[in-house]
Amino acid sequence: MSLLYQIERHLRRTGTSATRFGRDALCDPRFVLDLRCGRNPRAKTEARVRDYLASVEGGQSACGR
Repeated sequence: MSLLYQIERHLRRTGTSATRFGRDALCDPRFVLDLRCGRNPRAKTEARVRDYLASVEGGQSACGR
Protein backbone atom coordinates (compact mmCIF):
# COMPACT_ATOMS: atom_id res chain seq x y z
CA MET A 1 0.00 0.00 0.00
CA SER A 2 1.46 3.39 -0.94
CA LEU A 3 2.45 5.82 1.77
CA LEU A 4 0.17 8.56 0.43
CA TYR A 5 -2.78 6.16 0.34
CA GLN A 6 -2.16 5.20 3.98
CA ILE A 7 -1.91 8.83 5.02
CA GLU A 8 -5.06 9.83 3.11
CA ARG A 9 -6.97 6.93 4.70
CA HIS A 10 -5.75 8.02 8.15
CA LEU A 11 -6.75 11.64 7.49
CA ARG A 12 -10.27 10.64 6.43
CA ARG A 13 -10.71 8.26 9.35
CA THR A 14 -9.48 10.71 12.00
CA GLY A 15 -10.56 14.04 10.51
CA THR A 16 -7.00 15.33 10.84
CA SER A 17 -5.88 18.04 8.43
CA ALA A 18 -2.95 17.41 6.12
CA THR A 19 -0.91 20.19 7.70
CA ARG A 20 -1.59 18.93 11.25
CA PHE A 21 -0.50 15.43 10.23
CA GLY A 22 2.73 16.76 8.71
CA ARG A 23 3.50 18.80 11.81
CA ASP A 24 2.81 15.91 14.18
CA ALA A 25 4.61 13.24 12.18
CA LEU A 26 7.64 15.15 10.90
CA CYS A 27 7.46 18.80 11.97
CA ASP A 28 6.81 19.55 8.29
CA PRO A 29 3.38 21.05 7.68
CA ARG A 30 3.81 20.81 3.88
CA PHE A 31 4.73 17.10 3.83
CA VAL A 32 1.33 15.72 2.74
CA LEU A 33 0.73 18.59 0.32
CA ASP A 34 4.13 17.92 -1.26
CA LEU A 35 3.37 14.18 -1.49
CA ARG A 36 0.15 15.01 -3.31
CA CYS A 37 2.20 17.04 -5.80
CA GLY A 38 4.61 14.17 -6.47
CA ARG A 39 7.27 14.42 -3.76
CA ASN A 40 9.17 11.18 -3.22
CA PRO A 41 10.32 10.94 0.40
CA ARG A 42 13.57 9.31 1.38
CA ALA A 43 13.37 5.79 2.78
CA LYS A 44 14.20 7.05 6.28
CA THR A 45 11.41 9.66 6.13
CA GLU A 46 8.93 7.08 4.87
CA ALA A 47 9.89 4.77 7.74
CA ARG A 48 9.35 7.59 10.26
CA VAL A 49 5.88 8.28 8.85
CA ARG A 50 4.93 4.60 8.88
CA ASP A 51 6.16 4.33 12.49
CA TYR A 52 4.11 7.40 13.40
CA LEU A 53 1.00 5.94 11.75
CA ALA A 54 1.50 2.66 13.61
CA SER A 55 1.89 4.42 16.96
CA VAL A 56 -1.12 6.69 16.45
CA GLU A 57 -3.36 3.92 15.15
CA GLY A 58 -2.21 1.74 18.03
CA GLY A 59 -3.45 4.33 20.48
CA GLN A 60 -0.03 5.59 21.48
CA SER A 61 1.29 9.11 21.12
CA ALA A 62 4.40 9.37 18.96
CA CYS A 63 5.58 12.26 21.14
CA GLY A 64 5.38 10.22 24.30
CA ARG A 65 2.74 12.53 25.76
